[in-house]
Amino acid sequence: MARESKVSIIPLGGLGEIGKNMMVIKYGENILLIDSGLSFPEEEMLGIDIVIPDITYLLENRNILRGIVLTHGHEDHIGALPYVLRQINAPVYGTKLTLGLLENKLKEHNLMDRVKLNIVKPRDAIQVGPFKVEFIKVSHSIPDAVGLAVHTPVGTIVHTGDFKIDQTPVDGEVTDFYKLAQLGEKGVLVLMSDSTNVERTGFTLSEKAVGQTFEETFGAAKERIIVATFASNVHRLQQAILAAHKYNRKVAIIGRSMLNVVNIAYELGYLQIPDGTLIDLDEANRLPKHRVVLLCTGSQGEPMSALTRISMSDHKQVEIQPGDTVIISATPIPGNEKLVARIVDLLFKRGAKVIYESVSGIHVSGHPSQEELKLMLNLIKPKFFIPVHGEHRMLVKHAELAQEMGIPAQNTFVAENGMVLEFTKRYGRVAGRVPAGRVLVDGLGVGDVGNIVLRDRKQLSQDGILIVVVTINRESGVVAAGPDIVSRGFVYVRESEELLEEAKGKVKNALEKCIERNITEWSTIKSQVRDALGKFLYEKTRRRPMILPIIMEV
Repeated sequence: MARESKVSIIPLGGLGEIGKNMMVIKYGENILLIDSGLSFPEEEMLGIDIVIPDITYLLENRNILRGIVLTHGHEDHIGALPYVLRQINAPVYGTKLTLGLLENKLKEHNLMDRVKLNIVKPRDAIQVGPFKVEFIKVSHSIPDAVGLAVHTPVGTIVHTGDFKIDQTPVDGEVTDFYKLAQLGEKGVLVLMSDSTNVERTGFTLSEKAVGQTFEETFGAAKERIIVATFASNVHRLQQAILAAHKYNRKVAIIGRSMLNVVNIAYELGYLQIPDGTLIDLDEANRLPKHRVVLLCTGSQGEPMSALTRISMSDHKQVEIQPGDTVIISATPIPGNEKLVARIVDLLFKRGAKVIYESVSGIHVSGHPSQEELKLMLNLIKPKFFIPVHGEHRMLVKHAELAQEMGIPAQNTFVAENGMVLEFTKRYGRVAGRVPAGRVLVDGLGVGDVGNIVLRDRKQLSQDGILIVVVTINRESGVVAAGPDIVSRGFVYVRESEELLEEAKGKVKNALEKCIERNITEWSTIKSQVRDALGKFLYEKTRRRPMILPIIMEV
């Protein structure tokens, strides 16, 4: 009997977390990669800039990677591409705005010459190796978002991308329900669907609702208006610009990332800016306050963002004045609530009126609530279902929702990054694991900061460091100078002279013991010093600073 052909789906990121979305589809000796995103560091990742997926599996299989297809231009879907394309050569397919934003990133990383970018439109179909990929128009908080139908010899796999069912989208481009229903009619093997808002009942409000709130707020504001939102939320920026124009206000933009997005979206025709509305910041500062709207980044309380610096009076050109209206048009990402709350407090302290609550209608999500997820399941009618794009509890909830809609429990897969899910026309199963995890990016270093470095950073930030410097005579092994102790972030030397003198005594004792026992191995001497000093300091202070013995020979 001929062997049944099978297709594998392997998530390398985006499951059990929000961000760093990356999905592999493998058929025979062919791989198609969907998205390549980053996520932002958690609080305990001290000094880390961004987090990207571990691409060991892709590097091992780089020869069979046929192409990379992108669903939309958000950082959590395209942000890791510069790091991937530096090591892997594959054609990239995406819509015009998605590739416009990506091009900007690739230029920063000097990679433009090496990468082949291919623009596609919704309803286009392309052939990538044995995969025929169709692009399906969906609504999201950025224009040009698409879902994907990947036709393989085993069956069709549908990936929704990030979506919401918006009946009145800002750009008038409604989700392609007809195409989705057609796919469902022909038969879909596997559906992968966005789980971010599965905990919310009902429908997600239309993006147009924010535009109405902007108009009301702008109409009521007496002085300057500052709007903070995600740089990539082009629809939101569009509505703020139109509301400003309606009330005869000029718009200035603060923050490099937002300026980049506005320039790219405007050049590609995704942002309509009435003539004379956009001005630079210097000009805005010369205008009367009631004629100005500032658009800036920082809706998540990011430490270096424009809004954070403004709230701390740390911005060169913008100072909060009593009477300013500040609109924070975003919901805090889980984990950022404290940062956002602190900024709101600081803004209120400086006399601003701050509009930030979700009840104010100043923000709507770009992701589907339960009723929209049900609609997607009903349209596609898949045989197998994999919830994607969400923390573990969201994936579980979404799988339960699919089961309520009639998909058998054994056909729903709550997967984890690195899991290999194998499908034939008849069955689906977990068929093993591949390496998956996170790679930390710190400055120009990619992956050179691991758990040990993070642990050291944590220890340094909590208990400080003691450096012990000793000079030893090479011939006799006798201490020639020292020990000297340098303290950083542990105790203030002047106030703790007694403690440090005692510590020096402990170091001397440890060194004398080493001489008595005829120990000449440096690593052993260092470890004896470290142990003796660590034990003494813990008894005296209940702290464990990092102890760094430095031994010099004369």
